[in-house]
Amino acid sequence: MKKVKLEIIALSFSQTQSGAYALVLGEANGKRRLPIIIGGYEAQAIAVEFEKLKLTRPMTHDLLKTFAESFNIVITEVIIYKIVEGIFHAKLLANNVQQSIEIDARTSDAIALALRFNCPIYTYESILSSYGVVLDEENNKLESIGEASLEVEENKNDMLGLNDFSHVNTQDLQMLLQSALEEEDYEKASRIRDELNDRQ
Repeated sequence: MKKVKLEIIALSFSQTQSGAYALVLGEANGKRRLPIIIGGYEAQAIAVEFEKLKLTRPMTHDLLKTFAESFNIVITEVIIYKIVEGIFHAKLLANNVQQSIEIDARTSDAIALALRFNCPIYTYESILSSYGVVLDEENNKLESIGEASLEVEENKNDMLGLNDFSHVNTQDLQMLLQSALEEEDYEKASRIRDELNDRQ
């Protein structure tokens, strides 16, 4: 399968899930984007390393890197290789002097480690063509990952596909539907309901 190299484009508050962030990956030398919903801790782990911030104590991913390097283990690349019920799955390709292995990982953790090991991030063309979105960069420039606000307006989320609920698992969709009904956001509730119906 053809691999496509990805780069981190932006990190923003998710408009679809409270307390979550949207990590936007983009194909190198291309316009397609792959938005992935991640948690707050994972977003922090990515942002800290991306901005090269110095912390007084190591985070979990820093500790893992130190541990791996102590045993001559190096992560050579990260591959986002499948999506199941709206959840992206990734694997780490690692090696030491004697062998190479693949390790299953959450996508957010894999990307946090890729930054620390300075290794490339890939996905397969089939995933990018199915779940990627195209952004018109001239009219809709994304905010940098280092921006303090990390906010992206609702219309930009629409263009990025962050309001496309196909990336959200069924259990979270049901919670989002209930929340949208309580907030009387019937347009959003209708989109969620349609996504749930499509899965049945």
